[in-house]
Amino acid sequence: MSHEQTLQQLADLVGGSVVGDPQLVVRGLNGIEQAGPGEITFLLDTRKLPLPDGCRASACIVPTGCAPLAMSTLVTDQPAVAAARIHARLLARPFAASGVHPSAVIGSDCVIPAQVSIGPLVCLGDRVVLGERVTIHPGVVIGSDTTIGDDTVLHANVTIAERCSIGNRVILHHGAVIGSDGFGFATDNRGVHHRKPQVGTVRLDDDVEVGANSCVDRAAFGTTWVKSGVKIDNLVMVGHNVVIGENSILVAQTGIAGSTTLGRNVVLGAKAGVAGHLHIGDRVMAAAMSGIHNDQPAGAIVGGTPAIEARNWARAAAAFSRLPELVKESRRLRREVDRLSALLEQTAQSHGEKK
Repeated sequence: MSHEQTLQQLADLVGGSVVGDPQLVVRGLNGIEQAGPGEITFLLDTRKLPLPDGCRASACIVPTGCAPLAMSTLVTDQPAVAAARIHARLLARPFAASGVHPSAVIGSDCVIPAQVSIGPLVCLGDRVVLGERVTIHPGVVIGSDTTIGDDTVLHANVTIAERCSIGNRVILHHGAVIGSDGFGFATDNRGVHHRKPQVGTVRLDDDVEVGANSCVDRAAFGTTWVKSGVKIDNLVMVGHNVVIGENSILVAQTGIAGSTTLGRNVVLGAKAGVAGHLHIGDRVMAAAMSGIHNDQPAGAIVGGTPAIEARNWARAAAAFSRLPELVKESRRLRREVDRLSALLEQTAQSHGEKK
């Protein structure tokens, strides 16, 4: 159920302006095709105008410079960001603590404020410290000596190992594992693998979000550190001692090997792989399925395996589709060269005999 806001209140929230009725009451946000009366929709690209005849929305978020529409509009320079923030505001509800479910198992010397919600079959180790307004859904396991910040949400079946630090407003989605052992083995001269103890920790800073069934391994020594504002998609693997800079994005099935450092605002596309002990600079962008084997300077845009500069990768990808044709042409040219070489040799021999 949505929370009512006037169009002007929503414009104030996102720093936009209203064209039309500022007192229009908005009860929800929906897509152009799905929105109904009382809802606001959004237009990201003016090339999609005009809106479909069947659009029943009461208002629309539009980019600056958009032509007037037949409904009230909220004008902003960043319509996608505005839509996300407005949707969150319309869905927001005050925290309502449900307390600790009777089936939850709570260790000794835990700090649990009154304003928390702990669901069925949750298990907390010893000396766990929870912040205010924490929500822990069923089946979550939190190891001993772990701290959880204010307003954090742990969805069903999340596991957080011992001695981890989770910041404020963190969201861990279903099945995420934080603080499992890093993958470290030493192989002797007989080929036998000897496990290296992983005795470090994991730190997730404020406003981090980790998707379903993603894993962030604990450090061998020291800390695996995910800095503030990082967004991690489903099925992502973050190795031991990795550091991920502020506001970076890791898309589904990305894997980062141990001891690699990512700068701020790095974006790794789906299934990207990053080798260990590398430095990836600020604002680096890697296309889906990139294989990064070398350090990358700030601002680099790369793709392919091994990853190369994106424009060169695009040219190489275009050429790859023509390889059968190019091979065929190369073979034809080879035969032609061989024929001409033989002809030249015959001509030379003929001139030699005449002399």
